[in-house]
Parts: sequence; structure tokens; C-alpha cells
Amino acid sequence: MTEVFIDGSAGTTGLRIRERLSARKDIELIALPEELRKDVRARAEAINAADLAFLCLPDEASAEAAALVRGDTALIDTSTAHRSSPGWDYGFAELYGRREKIAASKRVANPGCHASGFISLVEPLVRAGLVDKSAALCCFSVTGYSGGGKRMIAEYESAARPGALDAPRQYALGQQHKHLREMTLISGLETPPVFCPTVADFYSGMLVTVPLFKKDLRGGADEVRELYREYYRGGTVYFEDLPEGGLAAANELADRDAMRVSVAGNGERILLLSCFDNLGKGASGAAIQNMNIILGLEDTEGLIL
Repeated sequence: MTEVFIDGSAGTTGLRIRERLSARKDIELIALPEELRKDVRARAEAINAADLAFLCLPDEASAEAAALVRGDTALIDTSTAHRSSPGWDYGFAELYGRREKIAASKRVANPGCHASGFISLVEPLVRAGLVDKSAALCCFSVTGYSGGGKRMIAEYESAARPGALDAPRQYALGQQHKHLREMTLISGLETPPVFCPTVADFYSGMLVTVPLFKKDLRGGADEVRELYREYYRGGTVYFEDLPEGGLAAANELADRDAMRVSVAGNGERILLLSCFDNLGKGASGAAIQNMNIILGLEDTEGLIL
């Protein structure tokens, strides 16, 4: 029986992890009484008593929690704090060589939600040389409001909410979004993309789009399709073309832990699309997948695909 502690189990990511793990027979969850949930000594004891701990906390708090480990506890951090830190492995298992590193790791940094979609589309192309590492790319990403955590959820679900929430809202207009560093680093790019994240009036789901002109590719859309088919075999990411002339909804994979990558457009203007749940493959689902790999289990154990 593997003992697991979720530090920050009251947040959206922690709640989804707890929900998924509570039904499993191979996991015993360590829980703190409500009055000790923020007590440093109690949290330290729980972390060190666990075989594995999830850190579902703000960045600064995650860094402080990681410093509490005195023994052999494996950590999976869902914050931004360690995604480019030495000694931490980036937890996107389907990327080349990452699964083996995760399996041998005691420190795994869970990817960001927007970043997961962008990286799933771009990293294979840069690695294969179909897109140059010096390319100047753009990325549009639309997410459900659960990605903003409890405060944003309460704001959207309030009866007295402002009318602006009825329409999609683009944010991080200053091009300083916290996911940009990992989007650039893990994809192998030299320049951060122009990034347009947008939150809309639905609970969960995410659709990330990277547009390309044919001149930006060595090859064309068919070469990208074939690469994705070969690259994404196993795990929780799969390639699937969309119906011609159809629509792509950001909530198609809501409540699931899978990710679908697709190629659309025409011969000259190509769209790369990644669809998944911001709380699934974009957060909790990826974290549980990383736990499974560390424990030597099938990637998809306990996930909903």
C-alpha cells in the first residue's frame, strides 16, 4: 500500500487528485484535520510519513513545502515553482525521454495547463527539425474558468457577477504569462511565442492553437500528421484528425485525463490544435500519471480517458 499526502488538497487541483485517488485500493491517503491543514509542523510530518506527496500550492508555498522533506519522499509539484529548476524532472511523460526520467525521479514538476497544449504541438516539430528552434510562433489558448482556481470559480458562479464574464476574456496582455518560460524551454525554442490566453464561461476544458504558414515548416501538414501519429503512441496523448469543416470545442474532453492533438487548415495556412481538460491532462490527471510512473504502474491507472 502506497501512502500519499496531498499538500493543498482543498484547491481545485488537489480536490481532483483526491477524488481520483480515493477510489483506488493501492493508495492510502494521509489526511490532516481541518485545523492543522496549514500547520507547518503537521504538514512536515505528513509529507515525511508519505511515500509520495503532491504539492498543490502557490509557488512560494510549494518551495517551502519541498524544503520540509527530510527523507525519501517523492514529490510532484503542480505549481510553477520548479518547472525549470535543476534537480527536478519535467512531468510530461509522452515527450521523448521524459518517461524514463520521471520513473527514476524523486522530484517531478507537473506542467502548466496552457504550456502542456503548446508543448505537445511544438516540441515534436522542433525535435524532428520540421520547425526551426529560432521560429517566432504564436499561440492562442482558451480555457474554462476553473483554471483560475477557487476565487475565479466563485466569481463566475456568482449570481451577481459582472456582465463582462459573459464573454471570453483575454488576459496576460503584457506577454508576461508565467507559463512562457516552460513553453519556450521545453519546446526547444529560442524565443517565447506571442501568447494569447483566454478564459471563457465554461467550467473546464482547454483548446490550444498554434497557427503556422507553410513557409514556417520543413514539409507540410501531412508530414506533421505523420509525425504526431508516430510520436504519440501510448500514454494519455493521441493524434486524431478533426472532421473537415467541423468545429473544435474547448470542452470536448472535459472531465477526462486524455489529450488530443490534431492538424487542420489547408496547404498554406495550418492549424495545430491540442484539446484536453485544464484540470485533467492540464493538472491533476498529469500529476496522477506521473505518480503512476514513479510507482512502476501503468500510466493510465485510475485515470479517465
